[in-house]
Amino acid sequence: MTVVRRHPEWIKARAPVGEAVFSLKRLVRGLNLHTVCEEASCPNLGECWSHGTATFMLMGDVCTRNCGFCNVAHGKPGALDPGEPERVGRAIAELKLQHVVVTSVDRDDLADGGADHFAATAAAIRRHLPGCSIEFLVPDFKGRWESVDTVVDSPIDILNHNTETVPRLYKRARAGARYERSLELLRRAKERRPALITKTGLMLGLGEEREEVSQVLVDLVAVGCDILTLGQYLQPSRDHLPVERYLHPDEFRALKEEALRAGFRHVESGPLVRSSYHAWDQVQSLAR
Repeated sequence: MTVVRRHPEWIKARAPVGEAVFSLKRLVRGLNLHTVCEEASCPNLGECWSHGTATFMLMGDVCTRNCGFCNVAHGKPGALDPGEPERVGRAIAELKLQHVVVTSVDRDDLADGGADHFAATAAAIRRHLPGCSIEFLVPDFKGRWESVDTVVDSPIDILNHNTETVPRLYKRARAGARYERSLELLRRAKERRPALITKTGLMLGLGEEREEVSQVLVDLVAVGCDILTLGQYLQPSRDHLPVERYLHPDEFRALKEEALRAGFRHVESGPLVRSSYHAWDQVQSLAR
């Protein structure tokens, strides 16, 4: 196996500088909130924050799982903060967002996986900024389908759950998750609320074969998934899984065409694409 360590020339991210970036950081700190942009070391932080958009992360900054690709801290998380949903709603209203993405750490320690906390956050956002469209990027809740129902029934517009990689690599890359469970979550969400937009994402460069990716695309369309994001996996530190291959931008373009032919309604595909990258553009695209 060849491990690639130096980024190719097409992997370039914008530095997180500028008044809009600092203003958003002050707001997040002042309200004692977390963003996945910072916790997961997203390469698009500079671009997104300079436009006043961020992905808020609920339920603390410590995850109960330890996935080989993820830079979020893992361990034993603290108690839920009942005031967090309200503070998220206030922050989103202050930012005057048209679209917001909210995610969380995995909270396998909670009986409902944090589903009620998600629902309370959706309600708070609706109270503070009724016209804002809401996207939730959720964990798999360990297959607790009543928890999924709680989130699906909340006033959200998009349910996002990342498939992350091909089934063969789950044991290595996605501890505690199951490919079939992720597919079932997306299927159940669409079945329960057919008008709800469903979305998922894949990281590439972990050792997957092209044929495996093609089969995942077919599987996702079969469960009614509307939006797909495809991006390059980047190793957060030496302690994480290595990058086995960097895909050229031409490969991402070809995969986008393949995914659209397979039946996705919208596809974002490129080396620096992440789950919430250009999320507002995706909503606009489906509205047209």
